[in-house]
Amino acid sequence: MVDNYLYQFIFIHFLFLLSLFFVLLTVSLSSQQPLCLEDEKSALLQFKDGFIIDCSASFDPSAYPKVASWALKEGSNDCCSWDGVECNEDKGHVIGLDLSSSCLCGSINSTSGLFRLLHLQRLNFADNDFYGSQIPFGVGNLSRLTYLNLSDSFFSGQMPKSLANLSSLATLDLQYSLLHGEVPAEIFFLPNLQFLSVAYNENLIGHLPEFHSNSSLKVLTLRDTRFYGKLPASIGKLISLYFLDFRKCLFSGSIPPSLSNLTQLTDLDLSENNLTGHIPSSLLTSMTQLIYLDLSFNKLVGVLEFDMFLKMKSLSALILSSNNLTLLTKANSNDTLPQFHTLGPLRKFIWTFTEVSRFLT
Repeated sequence: MVDNYLYQFIFIHFLFLLSLFFVLLTVSLSSQQPLCLEDEKSALLQFKDGFIIDCSASFDPSAYPKVASWALKEGSNDCCSWDGVECNEDKGHVIGLDLSSSCLCGSINSTSGLFRLLHLQRLNFADNDFYGSQIPFGVGNLSRLTYLNLSDSFFSGQMPKSLANLSSLATLDLQYSLLHGEVPAEIFFLPNLQFLSVAYNENLIGHLPEFHSNSSLKVLTLRDTRFYGKLPASIGKLISLYFLDFRKCLFSGSIPPSLSNLTQLTDLDLSENNLTGHIPSSLLTSMTQLIYLDLSFNKLVGVLEFDMFLKMKSLSALILSSNNLTLLTKANSNDTLPQFHTLGPLRKFIWTFTEVSRFLT
């Protein structure tokens, strides 16, 4: 009788341990990231074959050829382990390519393996040399992209209208390129776009569209381009903006009072344009988050009272030089003045107190 109980006890525990083993095995297998798909591995290798490696193609001193690890050899057949490649955890699809500063020289044509990676969400080609080739139209077919950085890689030609198809895009960085022609207005209306920079494309032209109130834009920089025309009143609808840089463009007309609706702005640069008229007083009293304000080298006129800046407690850089402006201050004012790191000179100052140094520190 005792032997029967003992056998039953051992058998039950054996079944328990066996079931526990299979549970642990299942968990272990499910936790392992799947290998990348063969078609996508082949697409990456085809893409790689279209380039040559040249260390002078990247300016970053830490640049290195990431695609050098892309090879079919023992220990590296899983493309998800290759430098710059990111795969999702459940299917093994390639969802990210970070080939920034990778010493790549060449161009991308319509048959590139890049366009077979239909699950791509992040694509970074910054700081390479694409030989002045155009941004391929096919990029607009990578409909899952949320991040696209082609900056500082010598892309030339016009911006393809197909970029407006990227409805999931949150970041579009095309600065420091050789782009020319007109920027498609549809780019500004991408529903999820938060960061847009086409700065330092001196032959790129365009004008600002009438903006919608549902814009997600937080950073907008057109610096050193040939954007022209008046600043539309609808720019005040971009209420999520905290960085706005239109330095060295061709904007004209007056500064719209609606700009003061952008109460989240920390940086505002409208310098080196052809702006005229007065600076709206609401601009100086409503933008209490501003840290940097540069309106220099325009054709602005009028008299400003320094009290207008007192609500801007965070303001550390104020540059209003090369305009026709006069700044007035009150005598013996006890108000706490902003602590400027940079205070650009005006055409004419009328000081009624002598303690200038205490807000130039």
